[in-house]
Amino acid sequence: MLERKQRKSTTLVTFVLPAEHPCGPVSVVGDFNDWQPGTHTLIERPDGSRAVTVTLPVKDKVAFRYLAHGDYWFDDEHVDAHDGANGVLFT
Repeated sequence: MLERKQRKSTTLVTFVLPAEHPCGPVSVVGDFNDWQPGTHTLIERPDGSRAVTVTLPVKDKVAFRYLAHGDYWFDDEHVDAHDGANGVLFT
């Protein structure tokens, strides 16, 4: 799930996954972090879900995917679009 909070010149995007799905550490990788795993690792919330917030420019198009333990790549169901292999969100 994606949570967005619009600011004047930026958009805060929170990437959220349900508890323990998939199990183990997960990071979100994409254009905004040069596709570097581990840069934005999701952290457990009090309700058990996991999330990380990234600040992005407004009116931007960002490609991303999730990377879990064991080199398991997967997409978010709530993306705005797909560009082939990646999910895309518009800020």
